Amino acid sequence: MTELTGVLAFLKSLARNNNRDWFEKNKSKYVVAKTEFEDFLAAFHGKLILFEEKLASLNPRKQGFRIYRDVRFSKDKSPYKVNMGAGFSANGKMDQEPGYYVHIQPNNQSFVAGGFYMPDAPNLAKIRQEIDYNSVSFGKILADKKFKKAFPKGLDSFDRLKTAPKGFEKDHPHLDWLKNKSFVVSHPFTDKEVADKKFAHKVAEVCKTMKPLNDFLLHAVA
Repeated sequence: MTELTGVLAFLKSLARNNNRDWFEKNKSKYVVAKTEFEDFLAAFHGKLILFEEKLASLNPRKQGFRIYRDVRFSKDKSPYKVNMGAGFSANGKMDQEPGYYVHIQPNNQSFVAGGFYMPDAPNLAKIRQEIDYNSVSFGKILADKKFKKAFPKGLDSFDRLKTAPKGFEKDHPHLDWLKNKSFVVSHPFTDKEVADKKFAHKVAEVCKTMKPLNDFLLHAVA
């Protein structure tokens, strides 16, 4: 089993010293933390593929995202992310397909998320059409007791239209779902939970709960 105490400690230090000089002087600490994170990803992946066989061919140690920020179009010129994240989906890291995302960040800002993040126009149209055609099935997924317990807020509402999407009436019975431009759910974790040796198991259990949503979205865009 793995724990992420070293990752949390490194990220806390990085948040206080987000500059290249400090990072280069502490590169060895980053390497240790990165290895610890990859060990966790390997443990998590081993549990994930018990119910997501199509992800078995992924190399879990390669699923992490770079810690280096793209600052070209950002007012915040901090060179490094203050979190470690990884994505797991059929073709890689959740690029235009549903999957599972793990985010580790100190001060109780860690979470696991799943679903389809920012689908392009063709995929978004397919998802909305599938929800329109199979609203009963979609509603059952969101209303499931275990699902609601893990994701009490339901679909995250960070990315939504203000009115009905093109092709749908303003009085559509499921307009609240159709307004979404991303179809994502997330579950938070405290630092104490992240540091627990059973964390990989807990994350996998949450992902198992969100699998019906991913299956629905994958069918929609297939």
